[in-house]
Amino acid sequence: MRRETMQKRVQIANDIMYYIYTHIDTNINIDELSSDLNVSKFHMHRVFKEVFEKNIYESIKSIRLQKASNLLLTNKFSTISEVANMCGYSSQTSFIRVFKERFNMTPKEWRKGGYKTYSQHILEQSPQAVQSTATFNHIEPTIVKMPVFHSYYIRNRGYNVNIKQVWQKLQTWVFSNHITHFKQIALFHDNPTITPLNECQYVACIVPEENQKISSDRLPEFNVSSGVYAKFDLKGEAGDLLKFTHWVYHEWLPKSDYETTTKPSYAIYHKNHYLSDDDDFELSFYLSISY
Repeated sequence: MRRETMQKRVQIANDIMYYIYTHIDTNINIDELSSDLNVSKFHMHRVFKEVFEKNIYESIKSIRLQKASNLLLTNKFSTISEVANMCGYSSQTSFIRVFKERFNMTPKEWRKGGYKTYSQHILEQSPQAVQSTATFNHIEPTIVKMPVFHSYYIRNRGYNVNIKQVWQKLQTWVFSNHITHFKQIALFHDNPTITPLNECQYVACIVPEENQKISSDRLPEFNVSSGVYAKFDLKGEAGDLLKFTHWVYHEWLPKSDYETTTKPSYAIYHKNHYLSDDDDFELSFYLSISY
């Protein structure tokens, strides 16, 4: 496939995913989306599956359930029916059914502590996270308003495989294009506290400084969303970040009175352990919140 054709297909897939995230609380109309993008439904479904390795309807279902699982913990005074409506479900019965299919428990059981058991099973998929002895209760976030970051990226399926090779490819691209000032951002497209690690979409991004012109057609581009975020500064070693992510979603967030949104969380590396001689990292982790 020609590179130009590949980039167009990736752009279409990312436009679809952006639409899903920004309309997840509505009845998403595929016909309307097809018309807005000026792409046939057949082509739309095909390129989305090629890029994300799951179909559009599977992604909509997964994102709805990610949002619901978090809202059940953070919106303590919302009924299950209200949470279902906020996530685009018109029927509480259908919401309970699909929730139980995904999490092997009802929303009520999830709220009463079942989420900890479910999340622990996912954490155990990473031996490094299991061995981590890091604790995070001493960490206090700052609340910040972040701008849009225009990035060049490589997408990787799985939070536990091939990530080092992805960052090495990006480093090669940076050197080849003589980019001297840039940010390294890891975008967590799926919530790894409730999604098996081999199914999560990890997006490794390079954000050149604003005035630097890139004339490369090698990598696709997209924007990391602006918004209000809780910023956590973190140092650690391999395995600590996944354990931290579980803590921030299932310990800090429910106690904070904040709600999260459907925007993906992300990390800006100050020291990237995938590219360093040791396994140590330094980063700022950004969790999208509202109040």
